Amino acid sequence: MLRILWVLWPSFVVAGIAEGIFFTVIDPQELYLFGQPVEFSKIATYSMGFFGFWAVCAASSMMTCLLQISAREINKGIGAHGGTEGLS
Repeated sequence: MLRILWVLWPSFVVAGIAEGIFFTVIDPQELYLFGQPVEFSKIATYSMGFFGFWAVCAASSMMTCLLQISAREINKGIGAHGGTEGLS
């Protein structure tokens, strides 16, 4: 549970900063999606942008957490009884 908080809280903060910077430069009413102008309200565009930034930031933080797991943690329990179970 603590690892989830380590991922979601910093990614939430960074997503807020990223959205603030992005929408300071870009007007949501001038965005195009697949060649068509976006027809959502500004609030809907801001919300979707925030959740998109949050998802990308959370994926980045999760990758960092996964890369910090040691081989011992990944392989715990394997080989505890001689390593022969499941090798029929």
